[in-house]
Amino acid sequence: MNSIVSIIMGSTSDLPVMEKAAKFLDEMEIPFEMNALSAHRTPVEVETFAREAKGRGVRVIIAGAGMAAALPGVVAAGTTLPVIGVPIKGMLDGLDAMLSIIQMPLGIPVATVGVNGALNAAILAAEMLALSDEVLAAKLCAYKEGLKEKIVKANQELSEVKYRFKVD
Repeated sequence: MNSIVSIIMGSTSDLPVMEKAAKFLDEMEIPFEMNALSAHRTPVEVETFAREAKGRGVRVIIAGAGMAAALPGVVAAGTTLPVIGVPIKGMLDGLDAMLSIIQMPLGIPVATVGVNGALNAAILAAEMLALSDEVLAAKLCAYKEGLKEKIVKANQELSEVKYRFKVD
């Protein structure tokens, strides 16, 4: 089994956020790899990773980083694979990381999810892969149907909550 999604993060301190992506990919039975690579501390390794990912069978990269958040952009500069950036909450509630990731120069796109949005990054990666995988597309459809069912159930529970001035 070869990885088709790569999850990378600036350091293992990002794992509590990025593991949400890993858990979703695991649930969807999508083979993935997970590594810590720093755009600032291991720039040569990041460059090698980006250049070699496609040849190893990776089809989508999820890159999480906080503060300066250079990792997603540096990876995107070195590959033609889609890169999804996950800004990780840091000094300025993640705004600093988000701005670093979304302000990429022309020709170096990085799809970006919300702050600490690793789960959404994994869902987006799965949606990209599902374009050519009907089995995965069906799993995603079931997942999203489950989200709908949670809201329907929540509304039913809310209808049973009583307040003196609540109109039913």
